[in-house]
Amino acid sequence: MFQGDIALMKEIGLDFFRISISWTRILPNGKISGGVNQRGITFYNNLINHLLSQGLKPFITLFHWDVPQALEEEYGGFLSQNIVNDYRNYVDVCFKEFGDRVKYWVTINEPNIFTIGGYVTGVDAPGRCSNYVGNCTYGNSGTEPYIVGHNLLLSHAIAVKLYREKYQASQMGEIGITIQSLWYLPKYQTVASTKAALRAHDFMLGWFVDPIIFGDYPETMRALVGTRLPVFTESQSKMLKGSLDFLGINYYTARYADDSTSSSSVSLSYTTDSHVNLTTEKDGIPIGQATATSWLYIYPRGIRELMLYIKKRYNNPPIYITENGVADNGSSPIQEALNDCLKIKYYYSHLSNLLEAIRAGVDVRGYFVWSFLDDFEWDSGYTIRFGIIYVDYENRLTRYMKRSAFWFKNFLQKENENVIRSKPLLYLSSN
Repeated sequence: MFQGDIALMKEIGLDFFRISISWTRILPNGKISGGVNQRGITFYNNLINHLLSQGLKPFITLFHWDVPQALEEEYGGFLSQNIVNDYRNYVDVCFKEFGDRVKYWVTINEPNIFTIGGYVTGVDAPGRCSNYVGNCTYGNSGTEPYIVGHNLLLSHAIAVKLYREKYQASQMGEIGITIQSLWYLPKYQTVASTKAALRAHDFMLGWFVDPIIFGDYPETMRALVGTRLPVFTESQSKMLKGSLDFLGINYYTARYADDSTSSSSVSLSYTTDSHVNLTTEKDGIPIGQATATSWLYIYPRGIRELMLYIKKRYNNPPIYITENGVADNGSSPIQEALNDCLKIKYYYSHLSNLLEAIRAGVDVRGYFVWSFLDDFEWDSGYTIRFGIIYVDYENRLTRYMKRSAFWFKNFLQKENENVIRSKPLLYLSSN
């Protein structure tokens, strides 16, 4: 099946394809001592080789939320620092088996969203939270997210250290991490709202980027979370600082931020620690056009502002937009679904704003659409469609190019593609 999908990518004119490797497809028990699954190695080798034969480069994510069940049962997955060494052994296999051909590695996809969904609200696996936050049997929304985030950061750092020391010189690749971030606007033109927006950035983006760039968490998190926020040892901080060749950013939408005075020493939670009240509207007016996804309002300017914020705060690191997209209603008739004009509007407006950021000096290297195919979208299932390729779930999973796919094909074939490709390494790609 993947050969046909790759043929569609080539027809559209894409340069890269972003892939996530499944940990248990490589190590079924999560540990190197449990043995390597050679069938999994063969599958990914076949996929990588076929991509390269068709002129597409693989951009590989090593962890996309699928913690091996055996490690969850043995020591609680990312709640335990034991996972750092097991993760290191897993990525070592991937670097050794695929690194001669893979030149772009993402250690972890959206560690912030994985942590919030799994350990703050409990809506994603492993479904842990405080009972005053969500419907969970186990968990603590005021402590566990910070423990998990800490172990994710250490896992990222040890993977980068391994790659740089053992593989990078011979394989000549790059390694980074992908963080999802919204753009946070002050709800009102007040000092309180402005400070609230900055705290929102610290608790979403800075939570993971600050340690990787500076070696420690943002000062606001240290002050507000206190002793619940783990402390890096001197050697851990040194290992983290500068542990990226590029920063992956997933951007979809924006929120208004205002100061929140609500707090409780009893009902502690990551969701209230920042003392920020986030909303999607101001004075009854939405922040942007509503979509089929309840959390996603279209705010194209946010991608430009976020890029400029990162440039200023983090000394302009190389950036790949590793996800950007919008979903349509999954129950629409096929002819309506194929005519996805809203998606074209979304991509055009976001690419235009991204180009403005590039012209302002932001070091953006590439852009990935989310997503190439309609997919099973976490808790939304098949009720929404992010893809630029329609998948007919009722008829042998037949693929059809949507209008947005034809738009990208036309865009990439025209002379004006040189405007967006004014940076030699800015690629239009897909997940």
